[in-house]
Amino acid sequence: MAMTMHCDIVSAEQSIFSGRVEMVIAAGSLGDLGVAPGHAPLLTALNPGPVRLIKYGGEEEVFYVSGGYLEVQRNTVTLLADTAQRAEAVDEAAALEAMQEAEKAMQDANAEMDYGTAAAQLAEASAQLRALRQLKNRAQ
Repeated sequence: MAMTMHCDIVSAEQSIFSGRVEMVIAAGSLGDLGVAPGHAPLLTALNPGPVRLIKYGGEEEVFYVSGGYLEVQRNTVTLLADTAQRAEAVDEAAALEAMQEAEKAMQDANAEMDYGTAAAQLAEASAQLRALRQLKNRAQ
């Protein structure tokens, strides 16, 4: 029997996932990290990007989080995110369009959008596309 821990993914709007998992892989502020049962207690900021859950039995599920925090306590992992959604719910066309608009705004000195806002929009769209790629790679 595989060892598991409880995992909750919660956004500002709702609880996205709650269940037993064998591993959590997320984009922490200092790089990607994996959390397995028995992991030391930890609190870290999350960067926008994909979160992979390896659920009990080996099934994988991919989520997109826009940032937030990951907390590890004994046998429990909690991800608190501003925005979180299942990767399959991410609109790929909208993310590509947002990415193109942000890149264009960053190159156009006369754009209505300031550089910082455009850079943040570009990072979020890029993170959404990374989550979609992980989902597609998992399906193959």
